[in-house]
Amino acid sequence: MDISHVILYAIVPIIVVMLAGYISGKKGVFTGEDSKKFNKVVLDYALPAALFVSIVQASREMLVKDIKLTIISTVGIMVCFMLVYFIFKYCFKKNTGADAAVSALISGSPTIGFLGFAVLEPIFGTTPAVALVVAIVGIVVNAIGIPVGLSLMNASLEKQNPGSTKKESAWKPVIHALEQPVAWAPILAVIWVVVGIPWPKWASPSFDLIAKANASMAVFSAGITLSAIKFTINWQAVLGSILKMIVMPAFVLILGLVFHMEPINLKMLVVACALPPAFSGIIIADEYDTYVATGTSSLTLSVILFIGFCPLWIWLTDVALAAF
Repeated sequence: MDISHVILYAIVPIIVVMLAGYISGKKGVFTGEDSKKFNKVVLDYALPAALFVSIVQASREMLVKDIKLTIISTVGIMVCFMLVYFIFKYCFKKNTGADAAVSALISGSPTIGFLGFAVLEPIFGTTPAVALVVAIVGIVVNAIGIPVGLSLMNASLEKQNPGSTKKESAWKPVIHALEQPVAWAPILAVIWVVVGIPWPKWASPSFDLIAKANASMAVFSAGITLSAIKFTINWQAVLGSILKMIVMPAFVLILGLVFHMEPINLKMLVVACALPPAFSGIIIADEYDTYVATGTSSLTLSVILFIGFCPLWIWLTDVALAAF
């Protein structure tokens, strides 16, 4: 794959739009509250529409081929998620279990909802395969990672201050995650394809109009979010970025090679796992007032590093596929 194409068509547009959001935030044109509203439009409307309309145009055969993609995505991301949790819990004495859980929610989860389509489509094209990768990784992050992270966090907070958290069912975070449009929309689309209901072409434009706002609004909003973050580098922020930008894509690449994934699916999955940390982790950190400064610094550093790591991982994946 031509690396110059990746840089010009995937990386540069993201930098330009994110920079516009960053400058707007610094000038006070938009605030952190505005960013939250933009994020809600993306997560509740634009991204679900983009996922749904792309997946329903797939075929049963494509879904069967993607079972391996689903398994490797789940194992790869969640192993890295728990690795981040244990490293930050046991290697840094000052960290609590809640700090480690936030670290996992940030450095153990790619921001697939905000940057997935913005990065993958310019590189791999606007295809149902891209949408399936975004959907599968998104479901792993939102329906598995976030509930696990919240459970670990609440358990730690309850241990520190008995009675400080409400006793809730362990399934409540999972059910809440599945209630979100970004989770149930792709699941509904997959069911639609499995059942074999033909998707009428005339229905797509009604979804496309809002779906096209997904990537641009998500990246612009990310810029506003970064403008409100106080950026300071420390060893934990650096380690979080290393685990996210190097360890996760490397582990997924090795899994994919060992289990002979489809080359194009493997390349998309590696790039998806090399995306910066999930912004949802920062939102949760801010809500619980836990590990905010270091978490946001790790996020900012990873966004900067992604400019170089995205083309690097595409090249490394091509080299690995050629070797194997």
